[in-house]
Amino acid sequence: MDWTLPPEALNGLLMLLHEAQMGLRALCYVLGLAPEVHGQPAWPFAQRLAGELLGQEAGHARRVALALLSGLAIVFLLGLSWCWRRARPILGLLTALLLLLTPWPAARLLLVPAVPTSLHQSPTQFTADGIVRGQALYQQYCLRCHGSDGRGEGPAAEHLPMWPPNFSGALLWKRLDGELFWRVRHGLRDRHGQETMPGFAQSLSDPQIWELLDFLQAQAAGESLREAGVWTAPVRLPNARVQCRQGGQKNVQALAGQRLRIVLANDKPSAITEDPRLVTVFVGLAPEVLLSIDPECQSNSPEMTQALALVLGVPSAQVAGYQLLVDRQGWLRVRGKPGQAAWSENDLVCRSSSSSGTGVAPVGSAADGLEALIRRMDAEPVRLLRGGFPHGT
Repeated sequence: MDWTLPPEALNGLLMLLHEAQMGLRALCYVLGLAPEVHGQPAWPFAQRLAGELLGQEAGHARRVALALLSGLAIVFLLGLSWCWRRARPILGLLTALLLLLTPWPAARLLLVPAVPTSLHQSPTQFTADGIVRGQALYQQYCLRCHGSDGRGEGPAAEHLPMWPPNFSGALLWKRLDGELFWRVRHGLRDRHGQETMPGFAQSLSDPQIWELLDFLQAQAAGESLREAGVWTAPVRLPNARVQCRQGGQKNVQALAGQRLRIVLANDKPSAITEDPRLVTVFVGLAPEVLLSIDPECQSNSPEMTQALALVLGVPSAQVAGYQLLVDRQGWLRVRGKPGQAAWSENDLVCRSSSSSGTGVAPVGSAADGLEALIRRMDAEPVRLLRGGFPHGT
């Protein structure tokens, strides 16, 4: 048996397993079996389902899917035998055959160690203000060991019993949010019990830890874009207040469901024409420039400029002229560089994992390039994976 699950089926399996865990946690909380820890119900078990391996090992994913189907069939047969006594011998035989013939997955591959906050979700909404506050916390508490770029090469790193991890790669997305939170709060130890990272429970509040994690994700996105030219993991548009011509002041998240074009500190905003396919948001325009135009939406938040500089991987003083396209789900998808004359497929720097990278035909004009990018964003949605499990925005 060498068939593999189609991507849609695998994604559905991962979502089912994650929602089953969340439902089990909620049930335990209602029954009083799971206390509230750090503002959310605790995960009451020493282990949880492992999602990442399901996406990497086709055989393991196949066994898990078959085990679920067999489990449902066994439950159905047991229920049927309860109601249909005359058929119990045959139904019992079928149940036994399923138990014997099902390729049950190995527990060591299906389960991984868990902590009480494993299924906690960040309450911060990835705000620009929170990212900037998290950056200040990082510089105060983390930079000496983890370095200014998060690579774990700070000035104190060589004196530690274990070299700090590299936060600029995929590590942050291989862990669930709640498990990262637990590690920052309670620290880390090696297999011999020696402390490899101190806990910050006495120094940082719970909201501060969540904001620190937001900064780490923004910084990792910028490092990925600077080095590889792509966002290897999807990154959301930081949330901030914007002033719009229609609707007044609102959060960026209130624009969800629409495609956005973010224009950073452009010195010639009048050259940026509005497009009915996009909501244009100017960020960081000088007050005197704002007086000369009537922008569709604008934000003068310094924190928004700083947060966007982080995810772009450039200093705040060098963001002028960058443009970003945001899809309907709020993910940053396209980056246009300062002075760029036309949009092209290469500007799509956050792509669907199922994308081959050749889904858009070569285009000639700037308008055609933008239309191709918009079609590509709509046709190839991305989904964030945390510890192998899909998450929404």
